[in-house]
Amino acid sequence: MSSQPSAENRPPVTPFIDPFANITVDIERGGAPYARFLELFRTLQDTVVGSDPPQDVWDQVSDQVKTAIDLLVPWAAPEWQRPAGMRVDLPGRGNPLLIPFVWDDESEAHVRGRVVFRPFHLGGNGAAHGGTLPLLFDDVLGRLANSVGGTIGRTAFLKVNYRKITPIGVELQVDATVDRIEGRKRWVSARLSDHDTLIADAEGLFVELLPGQP
Repeated sequence: MSSQPSAENRPPVTPFIDPFANITVDIERGGAPYARFLELFRTLQDTVVGSDPPQDVWDQVSDQVKTAIDLLVPWAAPEWQRPAGMRVDLPGRGNPLLIPFVWDDESEAHVRGRVVFRPFHLGGNGAAHGGTLPLLFDDVLGRLANSVGGTIGRTAFLKVNYRKITPIGVELQVDATVDRIEGRKRWVSARLSDHDTLIADAEGLFVELLPGQP
């Protein structure tokens, strides 16, 4: 039988550090200049997918984008110290990846808001790409699910029903609710509408993380 190592020979125990525990939402991070940049960046995305200039113009644009990258690279920051994703006062939490959803009314179990799918989100024939809807629902439902408990939960299940074509450039309404909570499981649902017309709906399951889970 192997003997247990003595206390002095045991490897040190590394305490678990919850990466979500010290998240602080700072709507001043980046200030008004970041909000201006974000809108310009989204407009750039819209313009890129809607343009067909000669090759030399693409070269000029590439040079200017490269200059912008060079300006930003020295200012790399840890995840929780960046404005992107943390500016809840801006559409899409200030993250250019996310669909620019605007929160109008939020409580512990319900949220309402507005969203406009932009030209950058085009899938074809005037309709938003189908993959953009799960991105919208996951972001809205995730934030709602995480508002009902002290511990962050992650997406375990997300089902989207496509009822109508999602138009580009039209303000749509989003309504989301917490439907039930069972232990670590948080069931939520959301509806995307064009006034009285249901565009899509979703149901999701978010599971509260255990200590040590990333």
